[in-house]
Amino acid sequence: MTNPPVPPGNEPPDRGRPPRPAGPPNRGFPPRRRPLPPSESPTRHIPQPGRPPQPSARDVPRPQQPGRPSGPPQPPPPPLSRPPQQPGLPPNPRAQQPDPAPHPHEQLTTRISIPTPPPPPADSQEKHKRGFFKNRTSLLLILLIVALVVVAVPIGAELYARHVASTKVANAVQCEVQDSSSVSFSPAPPVLWQYLTKDYSDISVQTSGNQVRQAKGMKVSLDIRDIKLNNANNSAGTIGSLNGTVTWSTDGIKQSIQAAVPVLGKFVSGDVTTNPSDGTVSLKGTFASATVKPQIVNNGLSLQVVSLAALGSTMSTATVQKNLDDLTSKATQNYPLGIHADSVKVTSSGVEGAFSTSNATIPSGGSQDPCLANL
Repeated sequence: MTNPPVPPGNEPPDRGRPPRPAGPPNRGFPPRRRPLPPSESPTRHIPQPGRPPQPSARDVPRPQQPGRPSGPPQPPPPPLSRPPQQPGLPPNPRAQQPDPAPHPHEQLTTRISIPTPPPPPADSQEKHKRGFFKNRTSLLLILLIVALVVVAVPIGAELYARHVASTKVANAVQCEVQDSSSVSFSPAPPVLWQYLTKDYSDISVQTSGNQVRQAKGMKVSLDIRDIKLNNANNSAGTIGSLNGTVTWSTDGIKQSIQAAVPVLGKFVSGDVTTNPSDGTVSLKGTFASATVKPQIVNNGLSLQVVSLAALGSTMSTATVQKNLDDLTSKATQNYPLGIHADSVKVTSSGVEGAFSTSNATIPSGGSQDPCLANL
């Protein structure tokens, strides 16, 4: 048995559920809107500062897309009308519309412009230039220091070699003549090379002129050549040649006679004069006078008495000559290396003698002369 149909509007109420309120007949979602077609307007380019403007896309003709009719673009359809809003009800929610899909034959191009970086400020450029020149100056300073070191090392070694060699020669000469001296070397080859090879080409020696042993006012000048230092056969080396000049001033002769010859010295209080024409030296005092003549005796200088007078009487010359020989022999004889006097002459300022030797052997260890022990 079935229930008769219930006319509309008279449905029985559902048990357990509250009755639904009556609403307007147009309650619900509006019909879906038709998606808008893609825009036909060309892509616009946004100008960037510092870059030249690009040609507008609208000035460039667009290629005809296949499958689309030519002609002016169609206007979009008008939007669908929405039902009026009922008073007292919340607005109808609007469904999220999906983005329109691009046309399969049209691709949108986005032009990305990279702005040109602005030029660096003037102070930055100035700092960069300063840094460049600073680095360049530092490099030049480093190269200059390296060059100075390269030059200074051999110069320092040369100066050290000169100092060592000159000190040894000066000490040997000072030991012989008992006076200070200065030593110089030839400019070429360098003394460092001569010091390493033990072969010296030329050495010049000048004493100070204070004295030579007991002879006051005597000065010695030496020129030594071809010195070879090699320890062999009880010899420290050889000397090719040695030439020296001994000068004895008139004032030095007077001082030497006053100190070394007591018999004659107390009478020699006046001037000492030279006579180059006859090769004699005159000694005058208040009550006495004497005349001597320089000669070579026993490879050295000697003052031979020519005349002697004191208080108007002739004095014995034997004692005076012995005292003069003691003075000159100690000053000018018994030199090492076979050095001997070659000649003597009287000048306007005193007496001058020439000394020499050749192919001399330097004794090793100072066995013959202790003054040559340190050469």
